[in-house]
Amino acid sequence: MTDSTTTFLTDTRAAYDAIAPAFAEAFPDILTDLPLERALLSAFAEQVTAHGPEPVADVGSGPGHVTARLHSLGVPVFGIDISPRMAALAREAHPDLRFHVGSMTALDVPDATLGGLLALYSVIHVPDEHLPTVFAEFRRVLVPGGQLLLSFQMADPAADGTEHLHLSERFGQAIALDYYWRTPQAVAAVLTEAGLTLQARVVREPLGPEKRPRAFLLARKPE
Repeated sequence: MTDSTTTFLTDTRAAYDAIAPAFAEAFPDILTDLPLERALLSAFAEQVTAHGPEPVADVGSGPGHVTARLHSLGVPVFGIDISPRMAALAREAHPDLRFHVGSMTALDVPDATLGGLLALYSVIHVPDEHLPTVFAEFRRVLVPGGQLLLSFQMADPAADGTEHLHLSERFGQAIALDYYWRTPQAVAAVLTEAGLTLQARVVREPLGPEKRPRAFLLARKPE
């Protein structure tokens, strides 16, 4: 693992450990008022369960509410989060589900064992130079025909490349957390280079206090 990988993983882990309780309280269930997201998640669940019985990983599972919703849809799912404190809160809130501590840059999952992988608003903390590694990991752990659903806040389409934001404080905690906004086209290009096939892309405009459009990409590992 390179020094740059260690740095961004360490900073992201420390930041979410620091803000985990406040984050979980502020966002107990981000899907409550988001019918489009719920519909996309249901479509993802339907495709995964129709393909086979293999489990699904919710990568960047946070407080665990999305993992729990997938479970309610009949998906054999478990959560993975880089923050030990966030994973502990998810276990407390959903004691019937499994939540592990891990990194999307090196998933502790055997090759070709997952029927699906979900990454909602978690690749936004991955620098550009590490995104191909992450998507290669996603492809590695999926079975042939396995499904991938990503979501992320979008960069301005007029922007030249990735937009970057560094936060030094959130929820009253001193942190060092980086965000990377990208266009759907840019993310889809890296997915394709990693050997995944894009099936659909959806963009919705900001709602309420949101400042950026949201993008959703559905991809699959070729059979």
